[in-house]
Amino acid sequence: MDTKIYTIVSNKQLTRSIYEMKLEGDTSMITAPGQFLNIKLEGFYLRRPISICDWNENEITIVYKTVGQGTKHMATLEPGTELDILCSLGNGYDLEKIPANPVLAGGGVGVPPMYGLAKALVAQGKKPVVVLGFNTEHEVFYEEEFKALGADVKVVTADGSYGLKGFVTDGFDSADYACACGPEPMLKAVAAKAKDGQYSFEARMACGFGGCMGCSCETKYGAKRICKEGPVLEQEEIIW
Repeated sequence: MDTKIYTIVSNKQLTRSIYEMKLEGDTSMITAPGQFLNIKLEGFYLRRPISICDWNENEITIVYKTVGQGTKHMATLEPGTELDILCSLGNGYDLEKIPANPVLAGGGVGVPPMYGLAKALVAQGKKPVVVLGFNTEHEVFYEEEFKALGADVKVVTADGSYGLKGFVTDGFDSADYACACGPEPMLKAVAAKAKDGQYSFEARMACGFGGCMGCSCETKYGAKRICKEGPVLEQEEIIW
């Protein structure tokens, strides 16, 4: 983890409330898909934790949803703006534990880290089945980006306005191994259909690097901090 200055390259709207931001700067600290950034915004006390969607040798892509005042402010930032960012945080997904044909399930803002994970797995010669869940057609994003990786992609909407009707778990029958990111009820439902897996949890954070203990959760092996020992936990250790 380190604090560095990044420059906004682009900040574009993907749906009514979803934005994609590309940041230029040092990416050497990123070690695994599923890690996140903690962004300092002028005029706001707490940093904003945002999952890393993709990265290369000098650029990071994040995809975020405008929910509160902080993310709404982010949506107004122009290319060329410099941001003070803690990068990178969390443990990310352990690629070596993921077999050749996993199910990757992303719900809403849980979709972006699944992209980086799918990209890394495809680079290893693995063939993930990707299930993307949204409430309605107007919220769907990154479907084509996943398909461009060569992944088998299924889109599910709760109202049936696009793709399959239902929830993420309606996009697959069962899984020997699943990786997922999204709200906890979704993670629990995915785990119920998978023999094993890794799951990225959402939590309110303050410091973002384990100092304040504010995002601690209980596991079968004791308390863990979502920002430090997480956000990715293994199926065997999770207490639902």
